[in-house]
Amino acid sequence: MYPSDLSDPEWELIKSHFEPKDRRGSSHKHPKKLIVDAILYVVKGGITWRLLPQDFPPWQTVYDHFRRWNKSKVWMTALDKLTRLHRVKEGRTETPSYGIVDSQSVKTQYNSEYRGIDGHKKVKGHKRHIVVDILGHLLSVQVHAANLSDTVTAGPVLKESVNRYPTLEAFSGDAAYQGTAEEFVSQELKLTLHIAHKPETPKGQFTVLPKRWIVERTFAWLGNFRRLAKDFEILVTTAENMIRIAMLRLTLAKCL
Repeated sequence: MYPSDLSDPEWELIKSHFEPKDRRGSSHKHPKKLIVDAILYVVKGGITWRLLPQDFPPWQTVYDHFRRWNKSKVWMTALDKLTRLHRVKEGRTETPSYGIVDSQSVKTQYNSEYRGIDGHKKVKGHKRHIVVDILGHLLSVQVHAANLSDTVTAGPVLKESVNRYPTLEAFSGDAAYQGTAEEFVSQELKLTLHIAHKPETPKGQFTVLPKRWIVERTFAWLGNFRRLAKDFEILVTTAENMIRIAMLRLTLAKCL
């Protein structure tokens, strides 16, 4: 058993998403749990599909399931279920009322789609835009070119989070979201985007902004998955699902 493998109780929480009821008499050569474990091994270990150990199903089989589950949004729906479960476990409402938005620029390994240069961070690649709740759960994610400004590209990811969680009433963002993002949230979503400004502090002194540390902590959690150290994906939709898979693994452990 590898450290990234799911325990039996963890698998019970999500297996309905990966083992839908089949027609009578149908069978599968490889258990779905073993395939999910293989995908988690890739994301956690940062390896290529072809380097999967031989005690997993053939890499072609694993990748085919990964691709089909991407298209059917299985990772998204399973993660939403776990988010609700953990919120209730922590004594909160099933769905959030407050979201925190931020982005992270990362280098891309290959000549992938929507590649750009973040002049401020000096990074050529993608930008990961996420919205999290007050506990750090991933509510929505979108990956796009790193050269696009936060305030312009925040709209779609904020709208997606509201579509998935209609109970959201307000958001928090840093000064990069002033202007266009504020207007979008106010006019299109009919909600409020609170801008967190850095307080005046002596030079060289670091101050934690209220609520802002929560989304930064989520990025730190994701940094423990080597497949996310850089963006190795060609398609941005695949990159988004890699982030969802990592968050699914993290949230599963909290639900038990």
